[in-house]
Amino acid sequence: MNARPSPERARANVGASAPPRMRFGYWLPVFGGWLRNVEDEQMDASWKYASTLARRSEELGFDLTLIAELFLNDIKGADAPALDAWSTAAALAAVTETLELMVAVRPQYHPPAQLAKQSANIDQISNGRLALNVVSAWWADEARRYGVPFDRHDDRYARTEEWLDVVSGSWRESRLTHKGNYYSVDDLIVEPKPVRRPGPTIYAGGESETAKSLIARKCDAYVMHGDPVERIRPKVADMRARREQVGLAPMQYGMAAYVVVRSTERAAQQELERITNVDEGSPGYHNYRDWLANTQLEQRVSLEDYSVSNRGLRAGLIGTAEQVADRIRGYRDAGVDLLLLQCSPQLEEMERFASEVMPLVD
Repeated sequence: MNARPSPERARANVGASAPPRMRFGYWLPVFGGWLRNVEDEQMDASWKYASTLARRSEELGFDLTLIAELFLNDIKGADAPALDAWSTAAALAAVTETLELMVAVRPQYHPPAQLAKQSANIDQISNGRLALNVVSAWWADEARRYGVPFDRHDDRYARTEEWLDVVSGSWRESRLTHKGNYYSVDDLIVEPKPVRRPGPTIYAGGESETAKSLIARKCDAYVMHGDPVERIRPKVADMRARREQVGLAPMQYGMAAYVVVRSTERAAQQELERITNVDEGSPGYHNYRDWLANTQLEQRVSLEDYSVSNRGLRAGLIGTAEQVADRIRGYRDAGVDLLLLQCSPQLEEMERFASEVMPLVD
């Protein structure tokens, strides 16, 4: 076992001027993998694999798993299996002990009063380890298939803000009444409350002005797509300034990253070439076009970027253990305190990362 020290122990062992400890999280492979050009990545979308991975990740020293929410599979194609995020999270809460469970939630798909009750219950099961990753949905075709209205970009964020008011308010207050444009509740009671007070950590990401303004005012943590450190640093600085302007406590900052660790730089580059030869016939290509049409990004995304999700390759965590660890330290110095990793095959590559890279970063 390669367990890492707790945050409290880590803080006790370093000087006051040392950078914060980097937390390591990973995306639970609820879609059976991350590569749009590899049909079978040896990590099937099943409860057996997900639970095995989660329990082993605790032994390896990982802090968090992100459980993405899509009812259809945008990686392997809409007809491929995809695990449900919230029932999977409830099951994982019962079979893990230390892992933070960051569950994605899309307000259009979950009425806020019911989600507040459901999430408080899962937080109780996990003894305070639940977190929310609030996502303003982007996949119009999925919404059509599931009979869910699909709002325009800014309308989605207006709905999200009101949704957060209901959810967070029900966790804080003994009774909540809310009358809004999207939701109304009358004398709402959510008991028992979440273990973590005033409620689970709320993570969110977005690059539009609307998204960043909302996140600075209503959320606890900002999560970013993968990007080089020189692009991440000003993003963190901007969100810090926004947070200070509204007079709230400092936020946490996370970033998605795809990682490839090999014994030589050449071997790492060969793996990179293998996973990025996506073409227009790949199962996820249609979804790529849908995603671009319904998001507002700060920079153009290439098809190679899309070969793995969330622009993870742009983080540059490709190389030897020493090279990857050095890159991670750069992100830590820029203000990132959580990495949300993807790799393939997930379990084997996380074993390698834990044994070869984590000790160098710590």
